[in-house]
Parts: sequence; C-alpha cells; structure tokens
Amino acid sequence: LFAIFAFATCGGYSGELRLSVDCANKSESDLSIDIAFAYPFRLHQVNFEAPTCEGKRRETLSLIGDFSSSAEFFVTIAVFAFLYSLAATVVYIFFQNKYRENNRGPLIDFIVTVVFSFLWLVGSSAWAKGLSDVKIATDPDEVLLLMSACKQQSNKCLPVRSPVMSSLNTSVVFGYLNFILWAGNIWFVFKETGWHSSGQRHPPDTMEKQSSSYNQGGYNQDSYGPTGGYNQPGSYGQVGEYGQSQSYSQSGPTSFSNQI
Repeated sequence: LFAIFAFATCGGYSGELRLSVDCANKSESDLSIDIAFAYPFRLHQVNFEAPTCEGKRRETLSLIGDFSSSAEFFVTIAVFAFLYSLAATVVYIFFQNKYRENNRGPLIDFIVTVVFSFLWLVGSSAWAKGLSDVKIATDPDEVLLLMSACKQQSNKCLPVRSPVMSSLNTSVVFGYLNFILWAGNIWFVFKETGWHSSGQRHPPDTMEKQSSSYNQGGYNQDSYGPTGGYNQPGSYGQVGEYGQSQSYSQSGPTSFSNQI
C-alpha cells in the first residue's frame, strides 16, 4: 500500500500555472497564458506562446530543465517494490514449505529487502532534490523572466496562478516512509534466516562439558535401578570398620532374616 501511494502521487501528477502579460498597447496583451506540465517532468519539452508586445508577433518559449531521471527512478522503485511485496505475500501464504526449504527463501528475501531499503533511500533523496528543482523551474516569477515583453518597464507581467505541488510533496513523504518500513523489515527477515537463533545457542563444547560432569559425578542415571533400589556394585559391599562384609542389594532382607 505504501508503494502504491508513492508511485500514484508522483506518476499521476499533472500541474498548470497561469501568467498574465499586460502590454502598453492593450490590444497586444494576453492576460491568460496557461502552461501545463506533468510527469515525467521533461520541462524543456513544454512549449508555450507569449506576446512580445511588439505588434501581433508572438514568441514560442519552453520551460527549463529535465527532471525525468529522478522521477522515473523513484516511480520504478515503487512499482517493483509493490510487485515484490505482492509476490512475497503469495509465497508466505501458499508456499511456506518451499519458502523455508534449505533456508534459501529467507536468504533471498533478506538480500532483496536490504537492496530495496537502500534503493528507497537513494530514490527518495534523488526525487526530493528533483522536486525542489521542479518547483523552481515552474515558479511563475521565474517563468516570467523568460519572456522578452517582461523585460520592458512599460509592460506589466504578473503571475496569476501557481501549480499545486501537494501530491508531489506527499510522494516524497511516502518515499521516506517506505524506506523506514523496508529497513524495519530487515530485522524480521533476518530472524527468518535462522542466523539469529543460531547465534543464541550454547557452544557444543560447553554442552559436552556439562554432560560429562553429570556423568562423572554421583548423579548417574544407571545408579538407580528400575525398581528404585540402590544397585550400585561395590557401593555398600566394602569391609567396614568392624570387619563385617555387608551387602544391601534387593535380597538384603532375606539374608538378614537368615542371620537371625
């Protein structure tokens, strides 16, 4: 959704400015000069006619600048990010087993997410600079300086209407929001790769030392028989202080009764 908002607000833009040239000879004036421009902002191809205030002769002028590279780069990133997000959603839902097979899916997803995060940052920054230049090139006061009639003090040149740039400003905001969103997703995709969980596991040496210490100590599982008796050989079969050989096996009660 964020990618859609980004390329829709930029790629679907069209604006217009209006100028007024009031010549000393009123019959030569033109009070409504409309100049329309749109994405991809090849302003040097936008032509318009303006009066020269020298008879009926008019001159053909064009805006200055070509900002299509940054605008098209931004929109291209947004479109591909939208397509990848859509494809990834389908894989997450319907092909989860294939995605986790051999850890290849999370690894590819992690790399693509990092690349898109970098592209969003670069594309948004480039388009923010391009938009600033577009605003200067389409400023009515700047466009009036291109007209020869406006260089004469006897003529009055005024801006009537400036282009509305709110949607283009929104596109830049969504560009940086997409960068934050994709950069935040790096952490979650990183956990899917298994690298995060493997880094928190105990080292094998530590586990082996712990297991060996329990086996060598007095808590061996074999020391307790299935019946719960103490069947350790030689534990209680040693000669005591009084020279009597004692054995406390499962047959202990019977031997004790025989001695009695």
